[in-house]
Amino acid sequence: MKYGQSRGGNVISWVDGEWHDKEPAVAKATDHAMWLGSAVFDGARSMAGKVPDLEAHCARAIRSARIMGMAPDVTTEDIVELSHEGIQQFPDDAQLYICPLFYASGGFVIPDPASTHFVLTVEESALPAPTGFKACLSPFRRPAADMAPTGAKAACLYPNVSRAVADANERGFDTGVMLDPDGNVAEFSSANLFMVKNGVVHTPVPNGTFLDGITRQRVIQLLRDAGIEVVERTISYEDLLDADELFATGNYSKVIPCTQLDDRPMRPGPVFQAARDMYFSYAEAC
Repeated sequence: MKYGQSRGGNVISWVDGEWHDKEPAVAKATDHAMWLGSAVFDGARSMAGKVPDLEAHCARAIRSARIMGMAPDVTTEDIVELSHEGIQQFPDDAQLYICPLFYASGGFVIPDPASTHFVLTVEESALPAPTGFKACLSPFRRPAADMAPTGAKAACLYPNVSRAVADANERGFDTGVMLDPDGNVAEFSSANLFMVKNGVVHTPVPNGTFLDGITRQRVIQLLRDAGIEVVERTISYEDLLDADELFATGNYSKVIPCTQLDDRPMRPGPVFQAARDMYFSYAEAC
């Protein structure tokens, strides 16, 4: 899937205590989430019934809601159980995207915690092939923690992602490399970033400007367990231009290579391939 395209596929939704075979309307124009941006979400993957790190994704959705001032009335365990219910309504070999979402309907400026709603969608969505993507330096930056609710996977952060991707697309690339407010590399527009130099993996140290992704954390652990050195540090754009390999991690595509950075062609390398193989071996064992 190219950045910016819809996922498509059959979808079911759990709303107000029951499953629906479509996506029922759940929000009004005057709901807080619609006009004041209180919605949060998360994403997990089911691949032929294997659902790596589902609990972590569900727990993060609840944390995100609380950061945004909402009061979720479901637990991590509730969302995990509902997710498995939804997965069972698809063929055994289905590739699915699981999206728990919270939004507030009441409140003015500040969301009314008592108006918190929960929706879970499970949608058919094929994993993108690991053919790679092209990236360019984005003119748009990730905000600092005192500028936006960067600790949450909040919908209000995504217009900044969208304009970075749109800018990259207009220039013939798939996505951007976004810097933080200090001019250091934060991440790709919608995925965490890894670079390889002389066999050592480097990735930006979490500094409150981007989410420390669940797939990111998993890949770091797997690489280190395999004896591959991973360094979390401040990275400049010039460092990327000198890298031997670049790859991205994220829930939607998992582990995919960068095959061009601005005008520099790059090839998927052995460390990327090892990271991808280890991740899918881990997922298969879940």
